[in-house]
Amino acid sequence: MENIRAFIRWMMIDPRHPDIAQAQYNELKTQIPSLYALLMVNSVAVAYTHFDSAPFYLTVGMLVPMLLVTGSRLYAWIAARNIVLGPEQAIRKMRQTVVLGSLVSVIFIVWSLSLDQFGGPAERGHVALFIGITVIGCIFCLMHLPQAALAVMFIVTVPYLIYYGQQGQDVYVAISLNIFLVCLVILQVLLNGYRGFCKLVRSQAALAAKQEETQRLNAENERLAQTDALTDLPNRRYFFNKLEALVEDIEGKGLEFAVGIVDLDRFKPINDTYGHQSGDLLLTEIGQRLKSLDLADVDVCRLGGDEFGFFYLGDLSRAAGIGQTICDRISEPYRIGDLEMTVGASCGMAFFPEAGTTAHSLFDRSDYALYNAKAERRGQTTVYSASHEARIRSERAIENALQKADLDDEFQIHFQPLVSLPDRTVIGFEALARWHSPELNNVSPDKFIPIAERSGQIHRLTIALFKKAIRQIQSLPGRLLLSFNLSAHDITSQATVETLLDIIKREKIDPTLITFEITETSVIGSYEAAEKCLHTLRSAGVDLALDDFGTGYSSLGYLHRLPIDCVKVDRNFIKGFQDPMAIGVITSILNLCRSMQMRCVVEGVEDESQLALLEDLNCELIQGFFFSPALSFDEVAQSVRTGRQVAGLPLAGAAQSPALQTGAH
Repeated sequence: MENIRAFIRWMMIDPRHPDIAQAQYNELKTQIPSLYALLMVNSVAVAYTHFDSAPFYLTVGMLVPMLLVTGSRLYAWIAARNIVLGPEQAIRKMRQTVVLGSLVSVIFIVWSLSLDQFGGPAERGHVALFIGITVIGCIFCLMHLPQAALAVMFIVTVPYLIYYGQQGQDVYVAISLNIFLVCLVILQVLLNGYRGFCKLVRSQAALAAKQEETQRLNAENERLAQTDALTDLPNRRYFFNKLEALVEDIEGKGLEFAVGIVDLDRFKPINDTYGHQSGDLLLTEIGQRLKSLDLADVDVCRLGGDEFGFFYLGDLSRAAGIGQTICDRISEPYRIGDLEMTVGASCGMAFFPEAGTTAHSLFDRSDYALYNAKAERRGQTTVYSASHEARIRSERAIENALQKADLDDEFQIHFQPLVSLPDRTVIGFEALARWHSPELNNVSPDKFIPIAERSGQIHRLTIALFKKAIRQIQSLPGRLLLSFNLSAHDITSQATVETLLDIIKREKIDPTLITFEITETSVIGSYEAAEKCLHTLRSAGVDLALDDFGTGYSSLGYLHRLPIDCVKVDRNFIKGFQDPMAIGVITSILNLCRSMQMRCVVEGVEDESQLALLEDLNCELIQGFFFSPALSFDEVAQSVRTGRQVAGLPLAGAAQSPALQTGAH
C-alpha cells in the first residue's frame, strides 16, 4: 500500500524535491516543442496517405483541430523558454503536462487506430509505423519528465497491442509486441538516465549550497576583518578601503565629500584612574552611542585607541555642524557600573577635493585639522583651510631642514640664570635650545620642538643638546645647577632615559646638579611609561621638576604620585600679581612646597614690584627677564671670565645656597 502511495506521489510530481522539479521543467522547455512538432508532422503524413481511402472527417475533420491544439501548445512552450518559474509554479506546470500528455495520447491513439480500418496493407503499415515512431519519439522528448513518458507509453502501446492482438494477424501482432518491448527498454533506459539526472541535480544543489555557505562565511570573515571587536563599528581597515574607493569613484564627477577624525579628550586619565577595563567599557558605550546617531549620509568608524573617523557625503555647508554634533554627543555623561564618567571630543575635517585628491592627503589634512582643534579649540570642530596649508608647508620645510641639520653646528644652548633670594646670586641655569638654520635662519623652539616630536627626531635632538649643555656648564667655575627640559617622547622612552644617564656618567658630572623639567601634559599622554622612566631617572640621583605648575587640572595629584623634587610656578600667576587670587595661589604653592620639602621656582619675574612681592612671600628661587634673559654660552663665559658674575649678579656654587638644601636627597 505504501508503494502505491509513493508511486502516485511520484506520478503527481513530488513537491518534496523542488530543486529537481525546477531542473526538470528547465529541460522540458527545450524538448516539448520538438514533441509537438513531431506529432504535427507525423499526423499530417498519415492523414495524407489515408486521404483517398478514409472518410473526410477522419483525415481532415479530425486533423485540423488536432493541429490547432498541438500548434497552440507548441507556441506556448516556445514563448515560455525565457520565462523563469519558481519551484511551485514549475511543479504545477509539469502536472498539467502529465495530464495534457495523457489526453493528447488518448486522442492520437484513437484517431490512428480509427484510420487503420481503411486502406490497404500499405496504409495499415503506415499507421503501425506512425504509432511506433511517434510513441518512441515522444518518450525521448519526455525523458526529463518520466511521469509523462510512462503515461504516454502505456496509453499508446497497450491499446495498440490489444487492438492488433484482436486482429489475429501475426505480422501486426509481432510489430505491436516489438514496439511495446522496445518502449519498455527505452523506458528503463530513460528511468536510469532520470536517476542520474536527479543525482546530478542534487549534487549541484549541494555544491551550490556549499558555495553559498562559503560565500556567506567569506562575507562574514570580511565583515569581521573590517569590524572593530570592541565597539562593533567599522574599523581602520574599512575606513581606508572606503576612503580610497570614494576618491576613485567620485574623482572627475564634480562631487564632494568630507573626511572627519574625532579624538577623545581626557580619556587617558580615565584609563589611568579606573583601569583599562573601565576604559574599554567606556569605548563600547561610545561606539553604541555613535551607532545610534540618526545622521543621514554619515558613516562612523573606529580607527583605534580613542580615535574615530567618519565620512560625510551630504551638503558640505553642514559638515562642520555634523562633526560638532558627534563631539557633543560623545561629551554627554556615561554611567559605567557605579561610576559616572565624562570625556570630551575634538574633531578635524577635510573636504574632497579642496583639501586633497588622494586618500593619504585627505586623512593627513583632517588629522592636521584635528591637531589644531586639540591645540587651539579643544572640544570643537576644525575644518582644514588654506591657512593650515600654509602652516603645513612651513612645518614641512622645518622638518626637512631638521632632518639634514648638523646638530652640533646649527643648534646652540642659551642659559637663563636661576637666581637665589634674598642674596641674589646665580646658582644655576636653565638650558634653552636655539636653532639657526642655514636655510630658514632663526627658528623658534615653539616651532621646531613640536615638529621634532611628531617626526620622531626629538630623541637625537635631546641627546645632542643635553650633551652640549653638560660640557658647557662644566666649563664654568663652581657647582652650578643645570635645568634641562624633557619632552613627552623623552620621558616615555627608556632608551632615551638610559642614554641621558650614560652621558652623565661619561661626563663625570654630579647627578644631583642635574634637574630634568617635565610638564603635566607630557605625563598625561602615557602615565605608566612616564612613571617608570621618571623613577629610573630619580633613582640615578637627578632631580625632577614639574614645569608650568598650576595650569593643569591635576598638577597637585602628580606631586604625590611622581618623584618630584621641584615645582616651577607658571609665569601667568606672577603677571597677574595685582589680583589677590593670583597672590593667594602663589602663596599656597610656596607653602605647599615648604611642607613637602620641595624647591619652588617662580618664573616670569620682569619688574621690581614683582620681585618685592616674592621677597615678602619668602620665595627663594626665581627666573625672569628682570635679572636676565636667556644668554648664549659665549655671553655667559665672557661675563664669568671678567667678573665671576652673570648679568650683574655674583656666581655661586650650588652647595653655597641654603635654598638648594631643601630638596636634597
